[in-house]
Amino acid sequence: MTPLQVSGGATQDHLIHFGETYPMRRAGQPAELASIDVQLAANDASYTTGNIYGAGGGGGQP
Repeated sequence: MTPLQVSGGATQDHLIHFGETYPMRRAGQPAELASIDVQLAANDASYTTGNIYGAGGGGGQP
């Protein structure tokens, strides 16, 4: 969830309630998702290919 969502067409009301339907009752914050990017960018992730990393807020995989 970032301020860019509002500039991308989402209404302010939508932003206020964004994430309420997720199991954790809130949207994920960038700092909570950054560890996935760091893992994929790390040298020791070279064995990881074609995997799906889910960040579903407790909702499971799609």
